[in-house]
Amino acid sequence: MSQTTNTSKKSSLRKEDLMQFTGSETWYRHSLFRQFLYTDGAQYVAEQAEAYWLIDKIMACHASVSKLAGEEFCVWDLNLNDEGEGATLICTDGNENELHREKIPFTDFPLKTIRFYFQNKTLFLPSEY
Repeated sequence: MSQTTNTSKKSSLRKEDLMQFTGSETWYRHSLFRQFLYTDGAQYVAEQAEAYWLIDKIMACHASVSKLAGEEFCVWDLNLNDEGEGATLICTDGNENELHREKIPFTDFPLKTIRFYFQNKTLFLPSEY
């Protein structure tokens, strides 16, 4: 029996590649939540990891979770569970005060953790700050 190697886009997303994003030349408007934007770095993550669901989830939370409505700056962390299946998505105010937590029952996101910032209705990578 031959063994196959996973050569999907997801395997090409590496944490060190995210450091190349130090600003954004393009701003992407979210298709469902038109009041929100995201940057080249967030677009790269979504495309390379096939994780548009993550951008959708963060934008949906900002649109519907009342606790997030007045926050000017938020930090979003996706942390994969040690068991290998699922993750936890956590939003804080940047000072470790938790504003929202959500269990993701299944994900095949390729990185163990990833962090985004959300400020002025825009989602971006920390290196783009």
